[in-house]
Amino acid sequence: MAIRGIIELEQVQTPNAPKLNILVTGGAGFIGSHVVEHHLNRGDEVVAVDDLSTGSQGNIEDFRGNPRFRFVRADIMDWDGLSGAVQVADRVYHLAAVVGMFRVLREPVRVTEVNVCATEHLLATIAASPHRPQVVVASSSSVYSHSHSRDLREDDELVYVPRQGGLTGYALSKLTNEIQAMAYRQEHGLQVTIPRLFNAVGPRQTGNYGFVLPRFIKQALNGEPLTVFGDGTQTRSFCDVRDTVAAIELLAGNPEAAGRPVNVGNERETRIIDLARLVIERAGSSSTIEFVPFDKAYGADFDQITQRHPVEERLRHLTGFQPRWSLEQTVDDLLDRARMVAQRRAA
Repeated sequence: MAIRGIIELEQVQTPNAPKLNILVTGGAGFIGSHVVEHHLNRGDEVVAVDDLSTGSQGNIEDFRGNPRFRFVRADIMDWDGLSGAVQVADRVYHLAAVVGMFRVLREPVRVTEVNVCATEHLLATIAASPHRPQVVVASSSSVYSHSHSRDLREDDELVYVPRQGGLTGYALSKLTNEIQAMAYRQEHGLQVTIPRLFNAVGPRQTGNYGFVLPRFIKQALNGEPLTVFGDGTQTRSFCDVRDTVAAIELLAGNPEAAGRPVNVGNERETRIIDLARLVIERAGSSSTIEFVPFDKAYGADFDQITQRHPVEERLRHLTGFQPRWSLEQTVDDLLDRARMVAQRRAA
């Protein structure tokens, strides 16, 4: 199927599906804006709340004229409309978080404030509500931290090495989110879904906070060297954000998925050096590859995670989910979109 056909298919409303009231925290962010788009395409009513610390008005600009969409600029820690929004929501997607390698390393206190305290406040508000929506608490592959396993499974023992300059604080914040979600399920009976997200990529992701693919796309189209941190042999398992959102929705609607983490990603594993070569090839670019030491990119004592490869047996068992986007299709789509933006600016 051509990429255009995939996009058009995704935008068709699900026939006879009950319409939902959706609340998305972090709704102007990369993944959050795709959750918003997905549910608007279903015909649902969507409220997105975001303080725009990393989210962007541009991510939700196309939805502004939709009468079923409302955006609130606020921090959920002090948003006075949170309780009312929870009481009318059928499902809450909690995606508000400090994200991106650069920002996580630069703002460790903010990581705790947002990722842990805001999650606690949201769950407590839902637990106190007379109406109990379904809740999706987004976790991260970062919880696997320094695991020695090649293939990461939800029941693996987790290993943390608290070294200066590493990502242990962020990893522990996301593990804490999982523990918070499970505690509120146990004590208050919340139907909580906990997707562990692996390296989502796609439209509206920015390279400003350390995300690799949008940086490579921009560099290749500008004919600049693609900056590969380290030697490029580290691997990641990239999942198109549209697949990520589809999988999360399937989990959220399945009571059997409640209360336990589920890996959500793509099992295909890619070395960063190979990702750079793929982008250069698909872009038809003359760019070269430039290697940047980790300490120069991230600061001294940075402790790189060399591999993140999800095992998705639990996701397939619960939902039958299979990714629809290949990495090549995602790269082509991002290149096409970037070229169209450049053409509009030049016109």
